[in-house]
Amino acid sequence: MLVYAQLVSSVFFWGATWISGRVLAQDMGPFSAALLRFVTASAFLLFWSWRVNGSFPALPKKDILPVAFLGLTGIFLYNAFFFTGLQTVPAGRAALIIASVPVIISIVSAMMLGEPLTRSMIVGTLLSLTGASIVLSGGNPLGLFRGGLSRGDLMILGCVAAWTAYSVAGSRVMKRVNPLMAVTWSCILGTLMLVAPALTFGLIGDIGRASLVDWGNILFLGVVATGVAFTWYYAGIRAIGAARAGIFINLVPVFAIAMGYVILDEPVTSSLLTGGAMVISGVWLANRPSSS
Repeated sequence: MLVYAQLVSSVFFWGATWISGRVLAQDMGPFSAALLRFVTASAFLLFWSWRVNGSFPALPKKDILPVAFLGLTGIFLYNAFFFTGLQTVPAGRAALIIASVPVIISIVSAMMLGEPLTRSMIVGTLLSLTGASIVLSGGNPLGLFRGGLSRGDLMILGCVAAWTAYSVAGSRVMKRVNPLMAVTWSCILGTLMLVAPALTFGLIGDIGRASLVDWGNILFLGVVATGVAFTWYYAGIRAIGAARAGIFINLVPVFAIAMGYVILDEPVTSSLLTGGAMVISGVWLANRPSSS
């Protein structure tokens, strides 16, 4: 039960990043926000690793390239695609596209890792994906796709590819490296990759203009939503596999909209209640024991 509580908590924190990130984005550029988030996360994870292990984590040479790939996909590429896409794509449309991640992870994991793809997992994945689309579209999922795919949509699809690669590759890395070390080093290496674009797009000026609220959001994004949540997510991958852990990502938009109601006073509609129930039911169905 602990692993499921950790996975739900992780996606809850990721849902909160929509609120925190929206506030932060008003005051600084996307690469500045991403870099400061992961600088904070890396510092926290190094400290945490030292407290847990009694020393700073030393990454074996044979694991440098695999973990660097995690930093490239889960930190650098995901954020580059995400913030670029959100320059033109509405949040609801973007979140619906990202909600396809568990489906892609299930298929790729079955093909590359030999993880079982049972009927209950397929049905649960499709049910939760349908529920997410109902929540995000206000009851009309097809309406989100009128007008075809724009360049921004393709960038968000890049997020899907990046997170799939991150999750599937992470499942392999977890066989040799503990989750805390993998997350710590992937954050460090991904942060280094963000330095050049952040400097290019106004990092110094953004830091100078940052308020106390901005720094509070950076701390939340770095320590809680990255340091803690990524570690728990990887622990979930290690315990139940990339496909079953990945489906929990469908809860992110549900949490985000629920917190939008509490924090931003956004309305709760019948489509939110119906779609949210479908997402939760799909997560349960995909993770229940099955003989098929």
